Amino acid sequence: MTRIPPLDLAARLATGLLSFPVTHFDDRLDFDESRYRNHLAWQADFGIAGLFAAGGTGEGFSLTPAEIDAVVRAAVDEVGDRVPVIAPATGGTALASAQARSAQEAGAAGILLLPPYLTEASQAGLIAHVDAVCRATELGVIVYSRANAVLEDVTVAELADRNPNLIGLKDGVGDIERMTRTYARVGDRLVYVGGLPTAETFALPLLQLGVSTYSSALYNFLPEFALRFYAAVRLQDRAAVYGMLNDFVIPYLDIRNRSRGYAVSIIKAGLTAVGRDGGRVRPPLTDLTAEERADLAGLIDKVR
Repeated sequence: MTRIPPLDLAARLATGLLSFPVTHFDDRLDFDESRYRNHLAWQADFGIAGLFAAGGTGEGFSLTPAEIDAVVRAAVDEVGDRVPVIAPATGGTALASAQARSAQEAGAAGILLLPPYLTEASQAGLIAHVDAVCRATELGVIVYSRANAVLEDVTVAELADRNPNLIGLKDGVGDIERMTRTYARVGDRLVYVGGLPTAETFALPLLQLGVSTYSSALYNFLPEFALRFYAAVRLQDRAAVYGMLNDFVIPYLDIRNRSRGYAVSIIKAGLTAVGRDGGRVRPPLTDLTAEERADLAGLIDKVR
């Protein structure tokens, strides 16, 4: 498979919606590769700009390194010739660097570098962490600013100057001043990805801050709706955006917010509601109750 140069990957990701697919498990909560491949093949049919395997929606935090490698290889083999597959790099610097190398060997198009596990770090420490992962691979790297790895504007600028293959910043914070400062300082050197759950809620205001695309978990089970929403955002059609927010997204959020950790659980329940069997989540996440699943199914029926 021909490798996509980092800058070409950045340009492609900036132009369309991004899929963050769930990872399917069987009745024993082992990786179900067959169902996962079937899901990805369906996801790739709708013209997305990129597919991020084993990310947050894909419960990458609950997968072993061997499982992450298996998920990435399955994704590359199934849809890598149709859509760029972005692989995760997780945990501490040594593990994240090893995963970046494995993803390159597997044929992935790029890397999403997630925050280090558990520990806090200074901006200097985060710079060293991102530097190391960027040096470990020739692939384009998108760094996820979130939780214990929130990057300040000067940090992002320094990292972009030091690492030609750093192509993007995924924002999981939603701090308007920080994003404004970052875009003012770094400009279009990077692609900016919205990474707040649920990203559709923030898509229109963040577009004004240079965030041209976002990770859509809703795309897992309502791809046509998600693409209509994205098109309305890019057109800055406020009436259409707020109409869809009121009709579906905000009531959906009300269900999601009934329990901690439902951001992933509700996606798998949504897949089941549309007849595609999302299955269960792994602990420490919990599945929606029967009542919540019924409420979600009724809501979905209104927009399909």
